[in-house]
Amino acid sequence: MRIVFMGSPAFAVPSLQALATRVEIALVVTQPDKPSGRGRTLTPPPVKVAALAANVPVYQPSSAKTEEFLATMRGTGAQLAVVVAYGKILPQAVLDAFPLGCLNVHASLLPAYRGAAPIQWAVINGEKRTGVAIMQLEAGLDTGPVFATTEVEIGAAETSGQLMDRLAMVGAQTLVDSLPAIAAGTLPAVRQDDAKATYASMFRKGHGGVDFARRASQVAALVRGVDPWPGAEVADACARASCWRGAALPWRQIGDAR
Repeated sequence: MRIVFMGSPAFAVPSLQALATRVEIALVVTQPDKPSGRGRTLTPPPVKVAALAANVPVYQPSSAKTEEFLATMRGTGAQLAVVVAYGKILPQAVLDAFPLGCLNVHASLLPAYRGAAPIQWAVINGEKRTGVAIMQLEAGLDTGPVFATTEVEIGAAETSGQLMDRLAMVGAQTLVDSLPAIAAGTLPAVRQDDAKATYASMFRKGHGGVDFARRASQVAALVRGVDPWPGAEVADACARASCWRGAALPWRQIGDAR
């Protein structure tokens, strides 16, 4: 099979590497290099680094909504696109550019936690289990039918970063295990129950604010959920109420205090 792979962060790298040993990757599509660090040095996305190491051509458009992007996708001759945390919304014309459509590796048990930050919110909300879903992309936000899922338990002390690393490997394995049957048309896709859908909004720095008036279990879950980013800090309202008593720890940053 000839595919296009779309992804950007480290979470997508295991899926790319697993596919590279099993199918022909015509092109890797990823985000443009971005300034990073104090020196604002242009830094490539982890997927670009992995693709170049595997001698796969890389395409880094600033938008997925241009005629150039669509023409490039059609020009690959790929039957299928696999999308793993690419970071851009694909228009319907792009979804239709591949005979088998576009698959997505989503880090939740859909329809729960649709959206940009399913791993972090699952930890923050104290979920005991989560997983990955291999789904068909469609115009809605993570609303497409699901081909396969794999459930995992969330460790009692597991951070979102640790869980993300684990789910990246689980997602890659679930993807390559289900791909042959999906391509052959022998694995049915199950429509999601929209009535049970929940939404995992995009993460912002302000989500790390801790209110120590809340239960200890809620505080612990939040601290784990915002690790490694943005890290936990005393919420402004809590600071004004003088409820912070951790004199042995830094006043603002408590991301390592578990």
